[in-house]
Amino acid sequence: QVQLVESGGGSVQAGGSLRLSCAVSGFTFSRNSRYCLGWFRQAPGKEREWVAVISSGGTTDYVDSVKDRFTISKDNLKNTLDLEMNRLKPEDTAIYYCAADANWCDNWAKRGQFFYWGQGTQVTVSS
Repeated sequence: QVQLVESGGGSVQAGGSLRLSCAVSGFTFSRNSRYCLGWFRQAPGKEREWVAVISSGGTTDYVDSVKDRFTISKDNLKNTLDLEMNRLKPEDTAIYYCAADANWCDNWAKRGQFFYWGQGTQVTVSS
């Protein structure tokens, strides 16, 4: 059974930093395996949007609004997925979700068509 559990959310002032972590169980990270991992967020009254994705080989992609501020990474030994968020802005306020799928990353990933999801963690950025 695959489970994803996020942690690290909280409240921070604009310009600050937070690091989100997603512990993944029942899903093995391996450079030669076929899988895709991602972070998404949903702000109040808005649709869920993709934030960043990382392939099994380590290739990353980001939505334009977070480029050069956020960094997605994974630890193949610890089976964790992280999102380092710097220079946070009030518009980054949202519930953040991690996601995993046993397929190669492709355009479907940015559409949020992942099979496994975490429960979400709240990030609040005050001005």
